[in-house]
Amino acid sequence: MASSTSLNMCSNGAIGACNVSKSQNAFMSFCPDLVGKKLVNCMPICSSADFTPLRNSFPAKPLNWESNGGVSKKFGVPCHVVDVKSTNSFKVGQKFELSDVLEAQQFDRDTLSAIFEVAREMEKVEKNSPGSQILKGYLMATLFYEPSTRTRLSFESAMKRLGGEVLTTENAREFSSAAKGETLEDSIRTVEGYSDIIVMRHFESGAAKRAAATAEIPIINAGDGPGQHPTQALLDVYTIDREVGKLDGINVALVGDLANGRTVRSLAYLLAKYDDVKIYFVSPDVVRMKDDIKEYLTSKNIKWEESADLVEVASKCDVVYQTRIQRERFGERTDLYEEARGKYIVNQNV
Repeated sequence: MASSTSLNMCSNGAIGACNVSKSQNAFMSFCPDLVGKKLVNCMPICSSADFTPLRNSFPAKPLNWESNGGVSKKFGVPCHVVDVKSTNSFKVGQKFELSDVLEAQQFDRDTLSAIFEVAREMEKVEKNSPGSQILKGYLMATLFYEPSTRTRLSFESAMKRLGGEVLTTENAREFSSAAKGETLEDSIRTVEGYSDIIVMRHFESGAAKRAAATAEIPIINAGDGPGQHPTQALLDVYTIDREVGKLDGINVALVGDLANGRTVRSLAYLLAKYDDVKIYFVSPDVVRMKDDIKEYLTSKNIKWEESADLVEVASKCDVVYQTRIQRERFGERTDLYEEARGKYIVNQNV
């Protein structure tokens, strides 16, 4: 695919989607009670001049919205409404609940359709509404225990472009109180006192769930070790839909470090929501896809196949999804890393 689209989602329903050509992000909040009919900018990030929030923060978990004729029952204030066309199955009166973004399995197909509809609208907002103040007065903490450039900056760019502010640490493993022995839970309790939402990347699988169990504000998993990267998977599925034009009936090759790659795990979970999908796993033997993903796909009647021939598989696929061999996951086993690296290269022949 020649272009890419970034999409990030806040646990209160805020969506960030970048312009495909500019790779820039924007956020927007929506009232799920009106998805399928309206897009809205709802409290607690409403910019209405005649409303003053009691607490300058994202709502506490969990969120539970109900239709109220364009008024959020959660906060009792009117929403700013923008008419859009939508084909998703959400109807007025249905409840939509979302507290944290932790793993790809938490999304169903209807929720994905709703998110993508908002993302399409946000591309227009990003292009046409510079200086937006949708998130003015709100503070996001990006707590990253592993290196990151694109993910961290995409979240921070989205927050700032919409008028919000950011507290950030890009190497919390070495330059936060974690280096002094502070537990993740204690760090979360501290950081949530300074912010309204936390975006976290951690080196341990399952860390995001631990953080969410501790925090009273929304947690977004921006990658937890070899576990998952759900916002990246949302981006990937959204981009596939844009580039291929459909999500049902596609063949996808997942290539590279499938044992340690959190993005391929989350992507496989999301692709399983669609019909007549086939996934090809192409990797060196030492980093083959783990059995839990294969078993999950089988349970959802998703066809999958393992192969060592990338050229042959690519000829059958609509999408080739290439991941790097992750040296940091091999520890001292540099011999295994050397065995795996450089096996599959996407070039003109592929």
